[in-house]
Amino acid sequence: MSNSFNQGLIGPQIPPGRMDPMHNNAPLQFNTNKGKPPMALEGDPDQVSSTGGGDMMGQGFFGSGNAGGGGLMGSMMQGPMMGTDPSMMMMFNQYGGWGPMGPNNQDMLMQFMPKEIITLKTCVLYPPPPNAPPPTTRERPPGCRTAFVGGLPENVTEEIIGEAFANFGMIVSIRKGKKNFCHIRYELEESVDRSLFLSGYRMKIEDKDDKPNTGRLHVDYAQARDDQYEYECKQRMLAREMRHRQRLEEDRLHPPSPPPIVHYSDHEAYVLMEQLKSDDEFMKASQILMTWLERGDLTKRNVTNFYSMIQCTNSQVRRLLSEKQNQEEALQKMKENFRNIFEGILHQFDQIEKVFSSSRKQRNWDHFSKAQRKNLELWFKQAQEIKQNQLEEFLSTRMDDDMEMSDEEPSEPKKKKPDEPFNPQQLQEFLARGTMREENDSLKCQIEAYKNELEMMKAEKVNGLSEKDSQLKILQQAMQGMQQQLIQAKMECKQFENELKAVKQSQLEEKKAEKSSEGSEDKEEGTTSEEKQSSSKETSVSTVSSTGLTLTEKETKLIGLVSCFLHVHPNGASVDYIWSYLSQLNVSTRTSELEELLLRLPMLFKLNMSGVGAGIEKKWQFVAYSNTAFIPFSFNS
Repeated sequence: MSNSFNQGLIGPQIPPGRMDPMHNNAPLQFNTNKGKPPMALEGDPDQVSSTGGGDMMGQGFFGSGNAGGGGLMGSMMQGPMMGTDPSMMMMFNQYGGWGPMGPNNQDMLMQFMPKEIITLKTCVLYPPPPNAPPPTTRERPPGCRTAFVGGLPENVTEEIIGEAFANFGMIVSIRKGKKNFCHIRYELEESVDRSLFLSGYRMKIEDKDDKPNTGRLHVDYAQARDDQYEYECKQRMLAREMRHRQRLEEDRLHPPSPPPIVHYSDHEAYVLMEQLKSDDEFMKASQILMTWLERGDLTKRNVTNFYSMIQCTNSQVRRLLSEKQNQEEALQKMKENFRNIFEGILHQFDQIEKVFSSSRKQRNWDHFSKAQRKNLELWFKQAQEIKQNQLEEFLSTRMDDDMEMSDEEPSEPKKKKPDEPFNPQQLQEFLARGTMREENDSLKCQIEAYKNELEMMKAEKVNGLSEKDSQLKILQQAMQGMQQQLIQAKMECKQFENELKAVKQSQLEEKKAEKSSEGSEDKEEGTTSEEKQSSSKETSVSTVSSTGLTLTEKETKLIGLVSCFLHVHPNGASVDYIWSYLSQLNVSTRTSELEELLLRLPMLFKLNMSGVGAGIEKKWQFVAYSNTAFIPFSFNS
């Protein structure tokens, strides 16, 4: 306990020569002056008051020392209201105040403590009447360190208030209001609980009875924002500390994180390849390889390294199978060894039974005494029981193993009767059946493996067929789209042809109307004109005229196709190349006719020759767009 708390609890420091009550180890002293007037201490007459209590500033509000000491506790120990409770007197005489008692015990003791007159330097405190009801208090706010004191006299000062309430604890501040009340803020929360002891007391300044100097005190808990703020700060600090402890505990219980995976490099790949070959480091190395593959470290440059590492991983399968085969062979050897040993034990049991059976024959049995005969019979029964139990245990274990390994329904093993003699052929047949079952189980495993392979192949075929079906569906959709496009193109062509026919018919009708309006002066001229019109119709259908050129329908078609083909080939093409293109389009013509047609149209086609001697190449180019002297063709009317 700190000095400040001691000073606030029991008053100023004890003068020299006076015993410290906190370190009082003297034996107990009982109050022998009970019921007598209080006696003053020798050498300290100033501390003796009129009521028998000590001065507050001398020995403290609660006093210290022995039974005859001053202060409030001294007066209460000697007062008539204390009763005849020697245990409480012993406690206060030994410790001289609150001392080792805890705050809870202090509060409980203050509730039952008798209230007497308290004399101070500046005022006197008179207790309430004995029959007065206990003072009421509000609910204690959390973290309350401020006490509300009401009913103060009008002439009271902060010094008087501090003198009256300082002995309950260290006072931090006193805030006095304009009216008869104040707020006292203590350093500790327990001091507020102790200060409630003065609630109901009447304060008289300088022991005067006039109204400005008297007042009945009412002490209660105060709801201060500073106390609430500090309480919340403490709670937040405790919560932070609790979270910190929980985090530390979680970190302590959390398993350690795995070591980091090294990054890929050619050197690390070589080291990992060597680790994959060893059985001890295979698990760690396979985890690193899997991490590299998931990270995307596999590229075209290092694909050979990854392939070799995966190949090393696959070689582990052969090592595991060989190890499994070795273990199975060792197990079979141990089973065979156990069988041989057990057969030898059973043969020895047979020999023992034969010995006992030969001794039980009449010619030998008569020579034994009764006690010897009893021992022989007992030994013979024990040998039979032991042999039968061992055989049943061995057969039951074998049957259990066979039932676990086989898929057949478990059948209850047939127990031999104790009277039946043991037949070694049954054991041999049972062991042979066990070997047959093992071989059958191995064959079943192989058949299951073949079945799995067949299912895998079927699944692959189904997947391939599904992929082919999806591709065929896509192709069918594409063909349907192309067919629709072709149908639309044909429809557009038919519409265009119908429009051309309509235009031609309208032109012919207009020409006929013009000729009929002019009139026919001579019938012969009319007939000749009709003949000319008919001949012009025929020629207009079959030929196309230009200024100085007459072309047939076939030649116009050839010109259109050749111009399109050469427009696609801007560097030119030979006559043979052009003829092969036309032949693919089912256009019948010859190379000579084609070349003559191209020569007749220099404004559309240009001949370029390159090479020397036998390597001369002739290529035709389409120059209609670059030729400014182009004369367009028109239908001859």
